[in-house]
Amino acid sequence: MLGFIEKMTLQPESLTVDDAVKLREAGISKEAMKDAIGISFMFNLMDRLADSFKYYNPDDEFHRKTGVFLLKRGYKM
Repeated sequence: MLGFIEKMTLQPESLTVDDAVKLREAGISKEAMKDAIGISFMFNLMDRLADSFKYYNPDDEFHRKTGVFLLKRGYKM
């Protein structure tokens, strides 16, 4: 499944029915395939949107301070 997901992410135009058939022959259920494809699709979409909109990813210090604040006060403002 991981190879399929990698191909779906990096070379989607090269996916064929044979790729799915190989997964079924390996014992992966249709439901598991749908779940993995759906999750990967959403992650890829969000990642590409974040890159497109130049999403700012805070540094470790920001996360540390936010964590301390949330531990003290929770989500109350």
